Amino acid sequence: MKEGNRLKAQERLNDSNAYKAMEQVQKLMDTYYLDGVIGLLPFGIGDILAAFFAVLYVWFAVAKVRSIPLSLAIINNSLRDVALGLIPFYVGDVIDFFHKANRQNMELVRGFVEGDKDVIRDVNRKAIQSALLIVLMVVIIITMMVLVVSLTGWIWHNIILLFNR
Repeated sequence: MKEGNRLKAQERLNDSNAYKAMEQVQKLMDTYYLDGVIGLLPFGIGDILAAFFAVLYVWFAVAKVRSIPLSLAIINNSLRDVALGLIPFYVGDVIDFFHKANRQNMELVRGFVEGDKDVIRDVNRKAIQSALLIVLMVVIIITMMVLVVSLTGWIWHNIILLFNR
């Protein structure tokens, strides 16, 4: 993309309401520690609730920037934040106060939009990690489904044999 066109696109993105909303979310969640406070809700509810704020970043990456790698990198950060927050015995809650996933997501968006080579390299690395994890999860889910179907068939077969005696 030509430098002039890139600067116009960057300016348009920076002036959008969604971009301003992301800055506000980042400020509330990380600067004022709302992420950590919400994370104190029991049974992982707070961590899941806090993760919903990442939807704004993902939407911006998909709809405005139109970048799958940026979207995957943001999802990677957000899932890592949820996983860290779920560590038991309040360790995860303490980590939530220090792990700034929203700030990291905002830095990824800013750097990606501004064409920062280091950020783009980081986005691509995280996107590859996310894609590999998604493939791994699909394989695990399919394997579990096959095992459940096999186990159900085995149980059903044995029940039928039990009643045919």
